[in-house]
Order: sequence, then C-alpha cells, then structure tokens
Amino acid sequence: MGRGLRRISVSGYYHLISRGNNKQILYESPDDYRYYLSKMGKYSREAGVVINAFCLMENHVHILVNDPHGNVSAMMRNLNGCYSKYYNQKYGRIGQLYQGRFLSEPIETETALFIVFRYILNNPRKAGICPASQYRWSSYKAYFGNYPSIDLSFVRDRLPTAESYREYIDTPNEDECLEYENFTNQDDYALDVIRSTLEIKTGTELQSWEKNRRNEALRALKAKGLSIRRLERLTGVGRYIITHA
Repeated sequence: MGRGLRRISVSGYYHLISRGNNKQILYESPDDYRYYLSKMGKYSREAGVVINAFCLMENHVHILVNDPHGNVSAMMRNLNGCYSKYYNQKYGRIGQLYQGRFLSEPIETETALFIVFRYILNNPRKAGICPASQYRWSSYKAYFGNYPSIDLSFVRDRLPTAESYREYIDTPNEDECLEYENFTNQDDYALDVIRSTLEIKTGTELQSWEKNRRNEALRALKAKGLSIRRLERLTGVGRYIITHA
C-alpha cells in the first residue's frame, strides 16, 4: 500500500522535503548545488509555483513554496527526476537517488509560516555546520540582494529592516517544527512500514508476540525512523516497554 493522498493547503503554502535514498549525499560539488538550483528555478516558473525559501543540505532539501495553481507535485516530479538523471550520469550510478516521493506539509497560519521559514534557514546551524548567515546554499541572503526568483513579500511586511530580519532568524525555534521524520512517520506511512517490515496486517499483533521477538521487532521499527509515540499508538505496546526494548 502506498502513501495516502497529499493534504491540500487552503493557503497555498507548503513545506517540502526531499531526502537522498538511505540518506545518500545529493551534492558532491558546488556545481551540483548550482545545477539543482537552476532547475528548481526553471521548473517552479513553468509550474507557477513561488519559492519563498530553500536550504540545500548535503543529503536533503527543504523548500518553502506558495502553490496557487496546485502544481507543486508536477514541479517536484520534474525537478527530482531531472536532477536524478544528472547525478546518476555524472557519477556513474544507477537506481533511485531520492527516498521515495518528496514530502509536503501544508501551512495554514501566519505563525506556522514564519516558524517554517526560520526553521528552513536555520538547518545549517541545527546541523552544527555554521550560522544561517554564513551558509552558502540557502536563500538567507535573498533578503539583502536582488533575487527575483525568491518571493519575500510576506517576510518584508513583518520584518521590514535588515536588523529585524537577522534578529528573527537568529532566534532559536522554541516551537516544534516540521522535520523529515515528522512527515515520514505519518500514520498511513508508519502502518506501511510496520506491515512490510514485520509481514503482519496490524501493529497490534505485536502484543501477542513472545517478549524477545516483540522487542526485536520494536527495535527494527525504531531503526526505520518510527517514533516511540507513534509505535505506542499503532501497536498498543506501552511507552515504557518500547523505550526499554
């Protein structure tokens, strides 16, 4: 069973993530980053999708978009397909470059929009690489220069000065923000992982398994990226047991 239908944003704003298959590195050289960005600009324009922020990390990508025409899937399909072909040809590899489909989360409030905007630009700092202002492959500097492909109108309305912009981005996110694991651990996906990994129909079957077998299964599911909270809900096994497994 595949993932369910994407949730549609009433506002048109989405936080998008693509990750390398098994956390594979996506960019080996500066030219690779530049190629991806050039194609992101091309396919976003063709689809009528507005880019508001981006951050290209070594093995994954965050993009904040406004999709007024409902074309974001076409944009990402073309972008990831084009880049996969480029990367595989350049580095002599075959097979899937990305870990499944791109992931998306609708953003419906202004508060959430600004939290995601800041979170995306702060990925390098969160990863221990450098402050947001020093990272080369994000849209942080679009505020200070002429970047017609990046729409910061909503940001400039609320943060009208360079000082206010820097101060806001430099403020750590205290709110829980969207991460790859939050997306991939949605219940429909998590159930698919449980079924395919353990070859069972429902997670609650684990309750009747022998202790060692059950604990081994829980460890396998945790290694797949499923959170303790979600495992507790989908298997009926208590948090204490899952934690100590």
